[in-house]
Amino acid sequence: MRTLHRHWLQFRSDRRLAWLAYLALAVLLTALPFLTGEALGRGWVRILDFALLYIMLALGLNIVVGYAGLLDLGYIAFYAVGAYLYALLASPHFDLHLPFWALLPLGAGLAGIFGILLGAPTLRLRGDYLAIVTLGFGEIIRIFLTNLNAPINITNGPQGVNLIDPVAFGGFSFNQTHTFFGVIFPGIYTYYYLFLVLALLMIFISLRLQNSRIGRAWVAIREDEVAAEAMGINTRNIKLLAFAMGASFAGISGGLFAGFQGFISPESFNLFESIIVLCMIVLGGMGNIAGVILGAVLLTVFPEALRYIGDLQRFIFGQIYVDAADLRMLIFGLALILIMIFRPAGLLPSVRRRREFGDDASMLAQEQASLYDIKR
Repeated sequence: MRTLHRHWLQFRSDRRLAWLAYLALAVLLTALPFLTGEALGRGWVRILDFALLYIMLALGLNIVVGYAGLLDLGYIAFYAVGAYLYALLASPHFDLHLPFWALLPLGAGLAGIFGILLGAPTLRLRGDYLAIVTLGFGEIIRIFLTNLNAPINITNGPQGVNLIDPVAFGGFSFNQTHTFFGVIFPGIYTYYYLFLVLALLMIFISLRLQNSRIGRAWVAIREDEVAAEAMGINTRNIKLLAFAMGASFAGISGGLFAGFQGFISPESFNLFESIIVLCMIVLGGMGNIAGVILGAVLLTVFPEALRYIGDLQRFIFGQIYVDAADLRMLIFGLALILIMIFRPAGLLPSVRRRREFGDDASMLAQEQASLYDIKR
């Protein structure tokens, strides 16, 4: 892995090769739904859509956990806030049917407000204590969504909200089949391109935040909050900004999820979802955007690929000895354990994480060799 990373850095140093690689990646991403649909079926194109949604979710949590170092186990609550705002205002439940271009910013704003409401009382909490409080917050939101159907039916309780309006701009609906220049684009294909554009936008925002003064302030707080405050950083505002930014990303993802699915219920926003999103950034590489994207794709695609375990048993042994669902989760859990043992910093860790875990001996040796006293 270190050799591949070194070759990647050498490759990036050549601008012509780098631009050629970006062009090839753009072509691949553009053709990916058609290639996947032809090879594996449209069901896997739908999985690609969910992978892009999880990338957006993981990028938001990466701001809170990866940049600012604030362990949030209730992050899926902001996802639920964005999804329910879209569902309630774009369905027959209240019969409002507001347009998508208005609902998405509203969902981001409301989720950001909830992020501030969560962050304000927890400014003095760190580590395990912060994790417990955020976990409780996520469960409170889920329980509220389940029980807010009496005496006034607001969320329709455990039955959820259905008949949600699909994502549409003007007269263009993303859930319908369209034809452009003789090429047929089914609804799941057009959703893919919408999610891809928004995911790229969030990646761009994350990159700009990472290299900004705010991003460096988040890293300073993550490394040592007392030292950061002594250097003049307003830790209260910076931490609240991290919660608000991360929650806004989740709110946007939740609105897209509601429009894409057409139905939501409280069961879609349980603790397991928060843990999975956290695993994405930890296994991919906390604080590193490329690692977060890799983790989100792997943890979305890999569990779905393991659904074929039953067919594989039948092909090899002639019958199924172990239930496919149980064996699937066993292999999935074992894979997570092995990655944490052999790659504790993640599959694509940031430079700082590699230094902390001793994963980059060549870099450490180079730094030591550059010290003045060693040069002498």
